[in-house]
Amino acid sequence: MKFALHSLRQRVFAGVLLTTVSALLIAGSVIVIKELSNYRERIIQDMTSQADLMGFASTPALLFNDQKLGENNLALLKARPQILSAAIYSPSGKLFATYRRNPSANNDFPEIPGADDYRIQGDRLHLFRRIVADGEIVGTVYLEAHYRVREILWQQAVLMLSAMGVALVISMLLSLWLQARLTGPILKIARLAHRIARERDYALRAEKTTDDEIGTLADAFNDLVAEVERSKNEMRRSSEEMQRQIEDRRQAELEVQRLNEELEQRVNERTDELERANKELEAFSYSVSHDLRAPLRAIDGFSQALLEDYANDLDATGKNYLGCARSAAQRMGRLIDDLLKLSRINRAEFHRSEVDLSAMVEEVLDELCARHPEQTVVRKITSGLTEDCDPQLVRIALENILGNAMKYSGKREQTAIEFGMRNYKGKSSYFIQDNGVGFEMKYADKLFGAFQRLHSSNDYPGTGIGLATVQRIVHRHGGEVWAESALDRGSTFYFTLKPEEPR
Repeated sequence: MKFALHSLRQRVFAGVLLTTVSALLIAGSVIVIKELSNYRERIIQDMTSQADLMGFASTPALLFNDQKLGENNLALLKARPQILSAAIYSPSGKLFATYRRNPSANNDFPEIPGADDYRIQGDRLHLFRRIVADGEIVGTVYLEAHYRVREILWQQAVLMLSAMGVALVISMLLSLWLQARLTGPILKIARLAHRIARERDYALRAEKTTDDEIGTLADAFNDLVAEVERSKNEMRRSSEEMQRQIEDRRQAELEVQRLNEELEQRVNERTDELERANKELEAFSYSVSHDLRAPLRAIDGFSQALLEDYANDLDATGKNYLGCARSAAQRMGRLIDDLLKLSRINRAEFHRSEVDLSAMVEEVLDELCARHPEQTVVRKITSGLTEDCDPQLVRIALENILGNAMKYSGKREQTAIEFGMRNYKGKSSYFIQDNGVGFEMKYADKLFGAFQRLHSSNDYPGTGIGLATVQRIVHRHGGEVWAESALDRGSTFYFTLKPEEPR
C-alpha cells in the first residue's frame, strides 16, 4: 500500500506541475505569437508609410528626371537605422536613384520592381510601393529593412522562462498541500473498494468526513455499491436482450445484403442504358451536324455563285436578299457548332491538374489581340494565381469570358481588362473585369441561358451560347459563376472552380 500511496501522490504532484507548465506554455506561446504578429504589422505599416512618403517626395525628381534630387531624398533615410538600402525606379522599371546605409555593402537591388507588395527573407524585409501622380504610375519605391524577429523571439523566450520558473516553485508548494488534503480520503475509498471486490461484501460503506467533492465521492461510491447487485441482474437481462438484438441485426444485414445486390444489378442496368443513350446521342449529334451542314453549305454556296456569276442580272435588292441568305446560313452554321460544343461539355473527360490561371489568361488575351489588332488592350493580370482544375475546359470558359470582354468593349477608345482574385460576399472568387457597354442587372438572370442575348446581334454578333458553356464548365468543377454590371460602366464576371468549403 505504501507503493500505491506514493504513486498517487506522485501523480497529484506531476499533474499540478504539468497543468502549470502546459498553461504557461500555451499562454506564453500565444503572447509570443501575438507579439511577433504585432511587430510584423508595425514594421510593415511603418515601411509602407515611409515608402509612400519617399514616393511623394520623389515625384518631382521623377517627373523632371532629376536623379540628384532623387538620391538626396533617399539620403534622408540615414535617420532610419533599420533601413539598410532603398531605391527609386523609373516608370520603365529601371533604377533611377539608390541608397545604401553601408556604401561598401555589395547587396544588389532587384532588376525589376514589383507591384505593391512585400516579402520577408530571413532577417530582411523587402517592400515595393508604386508612386502615383494624377492617377498615373510614375515610378516605384523599394525599401530593404532589418526584420528583428529573432531578437523579439529571444526577449519573449527569456521572459516566458522566467515566469515559468516562478510559477513552478509556487505550483510545487501547492501540490504538496493538495497531497495531504486529497490523497488520504481517496486512498481510503480505494482500500475499501479492494476489500469489497475481494470479499463480495456489499454491506460495507465508505466514511463521509467532509461535504466537499471528496464527500460527494464517498456518497457516489456508496450509491455505486448499493447498485451493484441490481446492476448484475439487469446485466443478465440485458445480455439476453442483446443476444436477441444481435440475431435481429444479423437478419437485417442479410436483408440489406440482398437489397444491395438488387441495387447493384439495377445500377448496372441503368449504366448500360446510359451508355446506350450516350452512344445514340453521339450518333444523333453527328447526324445533326452532317445533315444540317450540307444544306446550309449548299444555300451559302449557291447564293455566293449567284452573286458572283449573275451580279449584272440582279438589282441592289436582289443582291441584298442573297447577302441576307448567306449571312443567315453562316450564322446557322456557327449556331450548330456552338450547340455541339455545348452538348459535348458534359460528356468530355474531366481531369484535374494544377493550372496557372494567370498564365492561361495571358495566352488567351495574346490570341484575341492577334485576331483583333485594331483594338488597344490594357491588361492588368494578378500573377501566380493557380487552381486545381481541368485545363482544357477552363481554357474554353476563359476564351468565352475574355472574348465577350473584347467584343463588348471594342467600341471604346481603349479596352481595359483585369483578372485577379478578391473576396466577394465571403467567397474567394476569381474575377474578369472590363470597361465595355455593360448591361442592366435586372436582366442578369437571363445571362447564362442558352440563346439569351442582352444586346442586338447587329451591334455585337454572336449566338448566345458562350456564357451557357461557361456555366456548364464551372458547374462541372463544383463552382459558381455570376456577374455584376451597369449600363456603360463595364462588367465583372466572378467564378469559383471548387465547391464552397463548409464553415
